[in-house]
Amino acid sequence: MEFTLTFIRLFFWSIYLIAPIMLFLWSSIVILGMVVGRMEGWSKFDSIYWAFITALTVGYGDFRPLKKKSKIIAIIITLTGFMFSGILVSITVLSATEAFKKHADVQIIHHMKEITK
Repeated sequence: MEFTLTFIRLFFWSIYLIAPIMLFLWSSIVILGMVVGRMEGWSKFDSIYWAFITALTVGYGDFRPLKKKSKIIAIIITLTGFMFSGILVSITVLSATEAFKKHADVQIIHHMKEITK
């Protein structure tokens, strides 16, 4: 349980520290999605939905841009989504690694290394 609490504390502290960057990326995805939606004639909800489906590289295909400028913006949204997702994954991995270092039993790890040799 201590490991989990340490992980959660580190994860949310990291999210707090990186929040301005995450907010910028999130806002960029929304704004660019709204631009594409206006160009394509979609509703605001459908535009934001499409932007996040594209940014997270899910791509259901229920909405897709048809205009060349919209497609170029879709590429930018995807690259922004890569950064957003990458930061979130790296924060998760870092938090788990640091929590493991803090709570790992060095003797058990050493014993496991000897067994696998």
